[in-house]
Parts: sequence; C-alpha cells; structure tokens
Amino acid sequence: MNTIDPQKDDTSRFPDPVYKETVLKPLFDGAKTHFVEGFRAIDRAHLVMLAETGILTAGQAGEIADALVAIDAEVDPATLDYTGEVEDFFFLIEKELKARLGPDLGGRLHTARSRNDIDHTLFKFNLRRYVDAAADRAIKLLAAMIDAAEREKATLIVAYTHGQPAQPTTFGHYLGAAIEVLSRDIERLFEARRTVDLSPMGAAAITTSGFPIDRHLMAELLGFSAPLQNSYSCIAAVDYITATYSALELMFLHLGRLIQDFQFWTSFEVGQLYVPNALVQISSIMPQKRNPVPVEHMRHLASQTVGRAQTVLTVMHNTPFTDMNDSEGETQAMGYQAFDSGMRVLELMTSLIAQVRINGKRVAANLDRSCITITELADSLVRREALSFRQAHEIAADVARAVVATDGALGTDGYGPFRNAFADHAGRETALDEEAFREIVSPDYFVAVRKRYGGPAEEPLDAAIAGYRDSLSAFQNQADALAARLEAAADERGNRFERLRGKA
Repeated sequence: MNTIDPQKDDTSRFPDPVYKETVLKPLFDGAKTHFVEGFRAIDRAHLVMLAETGILTAGQAGEIADALVAIDAEVDPATLDYTGEVEDFFFLIEKELKARLGPDLGGRLHTARSRNDIDHTLFKFNLRRYVDAAADRAIKLLAAMIDAAEREKATLIVAYTHGQPAQPTTFGHYLGAAIEVLSRDIERLFEARRTVDLSPMGAAAITTSGFPIDRHLMAELLGFSAPLQNSYSCIAAVDYITATYSALELMFLHLGRLIQDFQFWTSFEVGQLYVPNALVQISSIMPQKRNPVPVEHMRHLASQTVGRAQTVLTVMHNTPFTDMNDSEGETQAMGYQAFDSGMRVLELMTSLIAQVRINGKRVAANLDRSCITITELADSLVRREALSFRQAHEIAADVARAVVATDGALGTDGYGPFRNAFADHAGRETALDEEAFREIVSPDYFVAVRKRYGGPAEEPLDAAIAGYRDSLSAFQNQADALAARLEAAADERGNRFERLRGKA
C-alpha cells in the first residue's frame, strides 16, 4: 500500500505551482491593485499604537518607521510579479522589513495583530471609500431631481397604472415620489456606512491580545468612528458587506424602475418625455430615428449593478460564522465592480434629469384621448349634485365610453353625453352648465383640487419640496462630516508616525 506519513512530507515545497497560479497570484495582484494604501495606513497606525502603549520602545518604533518609508520609496507594488517566494502582500512587507532591520526587529511590527483583523480592517478601509463616493453621487442626483421637481411642479403629465393612462399629475409630483425613494436609499447607504465604520483592528486572530493594545486609538488613527466591540465579531460578522451590497442593490433596483418609465415615456407612441439632441443617437441607416440610448445604457448598467451586488450577497450565503476566504480579497474586488457600474448610472442620470423636458403637446393629446380626468367628474358630482359615488361613477363611465367611441376629447365633446348619462342615472337634469363641466374635467383643475398632504397641488407639493431640500442638506452635512473625519485621521496618523522618526 502506498501511504504518506504527514510528518515526513518533504517531497514538495509550498506553494504548489497550480495553487500559486490559481489562488495566490490573483490574490497578490488584487492586493497590489486595490489595497496598498490601506496596508500602508494600517502599518503606520499600528506602529504608532505599539509605541504609544509601550509595547515597542521609541527607538524600535523609529527604526521600523524609517524602514517603512524606505520600502515605500524603493518598492513599487505595481511593478511586482508574484513569484511565490512569499505567500501574500502582507508577508512581502514583513520580508522587506526583515531584510532592512534583521529578523528580530523586522518581525516586531506584527506584535498583537493577525492577518484576520488586518484583512477586515483593510476591506472596511477600502469599502468606505466606495460607499462615500456612491453617496456623494447619489446626493448630487438627489439635488438634480429636487431642482427638476421644483422647475416642473406645474408641468402636467399622464400618470400610468398597469401600463395604461390613469390620472393627470405633474412631473414635479412624479419626481417627488422618486426623490422620496432615493432619499430612503441614501439613508440605507449611510446606515451600511455606520457598520463599515467600526474598526476590527485589535481583534488579532479571534480573541484580542495579552499585550496592552489600544483598540480605540487604532480606530481613531484609521478614521473609524469606534472599534467593533466583540472581537469574534470583528473576524466573523461580515454584515458590513451584506449591509453595503443590500443597500446598493436596492438603490439600483429602485432607480431601474424610474429608468423603465423614462424608456416608455420616450417611445414614439407616448412621446411624453423629450430627451435633447445632445443625449440622442441617430440610426446608422434610418435617418428619422431619434434613439435616446442613454436611457438604455442606464437601464443595463443599473441591472449590472443589481446583479453584481446580488452576486456578493450570494457568495456570503451559507458561509460559516468565522473568518473565511469567501468574504476576502477576490470577493471584495468583485464588489467594487458593482460600485463602478452604479457610479456611471448615477452620473448619467444626474445629467439626464437636468436636461429632459416634458412634451406638453403630446401630453395634452394623450390627456384628451384617454379621458383620464373623468375621476374628478365623478368626485365633483358627489360634492355638487349630492349623488353617491357609485352612481356618479356610473355616469362618468358612460361619458368616457361615449367620448372614446367617437375618438373625441372630454372637454370639447363630453358635455352632451354627460347630460344624457346624468338624466338616465339620476332621473333629473344636471345643475352643471357646459362651462362648469369643462372646468371640472380639465387637467389643471384635476391637479389643483388635490390639495391634500402629499398631493400634486401647489401647496402640498411646495411643502414637500422644502422638506426634500432639508433632507438634502442633512445628507450633505453627513457626507461632509465623514470626509472631514477621514482627512483629520490621515493627518493625525501621518503626524504621529513622523514623530516616531523624529521628523515632526
């Protein structure tokens, strides 16, 4: 029988060539592409903490600091090819430290830490940059939508339900609904950011350390709001990933619905939304075509973002509650692709929203053809003629059928059918003359009387827009505060690191 004694397994050396090419090399290449800045920040902050807690002497810390600066000057990660000589990027830095300082001092930077807490701190350090950039773009889109809602607060459109004309409202009112959804999506993104904002450093492998480390100082120097409390959670609870990509997925799922409406509204048959020529491509063979392809690009990029975010969430599914490779480098880099496509959508939609306009002639024609102000006729009959709503609804339905059958318009062709239907159902003549009828079935009147909270009339819509601007200001203040904290932490980390070198 051919057996192996594990204690005498000296027939090969790590890494196996296939493992090197299929796992270690891609991870190393990903680290040098995405994580160099984070590694550098963590090393410097950890060194400052080791010195200030007395775990390292000032002399030891100063020599290590000088060596780190020399490594930065002499080693360009972008030019490196993975050879297998070291396992990963972390061990490359340690190898360089030992080459300059000797194995004893060169190995002291790793005191009281592990790749486990380094990795998740590194991923959070990087992920928050993507979240902050997405939030910034989403806030800009929100501002553009609020400006458009104010500009278009009296601009009539046809509102659709089940793909069919339903009632008139205004473009500003429609955008208000989208603004409220986007605001909630931004809130979800900021809520995910609060989970990302907790530092794992100091958890070490699982259980922290017997050394007198200062986890709060590490969090402060790296720009986090606080340490993540439970050390097991630091290396096992990847809800910072699931929270982030759930928020991202929802944002672009919701924006995709808005995009789909824009696609429908720009169709030749509807023609409600006009996209300016700067955002329109023509056909290579059909000169009459106006193709608003930015809308299509937003749709497929939004779908790509949803799909990529969902992929990250799927990778997290049924994984053990422990430190595991499933949540690490390659998954992190894959998630960044979701942010990249999503940022393109946000930027393009911000530009589009600022430039599109409603085609008033097509809206007027579609309003006439569809009789969608007829609901107000029924409502007005209840208020003015003391009918039950069901009786008023039956009268209005008869009027709509008669007008549609003649391919007419409700305002100009509906009064005669209305008088007949009213007499048939109410058993008396209506008190409404033709002028009153035309006012009741006009789209402007339809909107103006809907003054209830959240409605499209001027007063509630103005109040809503003012509230949207308050939310916008709060979001911007929140984003500014996060950016300021990161900048202050970077400055403080740099100053305290330079003090170790006697340079500050």
